[in-house]
Amino acid sequence: AMLDFAMKVCDRSHEIDDNDFAPLHAHGFDDEDIWDIAAITAFFGLSNRMASFSGMQPNNEFFLMGRVPREKPKTH
Repeated sequence: AMLDFAMKVCDRSHEIDDNDFAPLHAHGFDDEDIWDIAAITAFFGLSNRMASFSGMQPNNEFFLMGRVPREKPKTH
């Protein structure tokens, strides 16, 4: 329920209505939790889009993490 809601915030936030909150409440999320899910999702969407359009990159070490294969340890 949480991930479905977060994806809707990301992709179709203009469609969110009261019906989207019921499944979250059924899973134990309160209104403050729902606010947090939406706010964090929206913030990451904003910051990632700003970084992408402006060409921002983190420092080289962080940027290369997961992009460059690690050297396998040599076996003797």
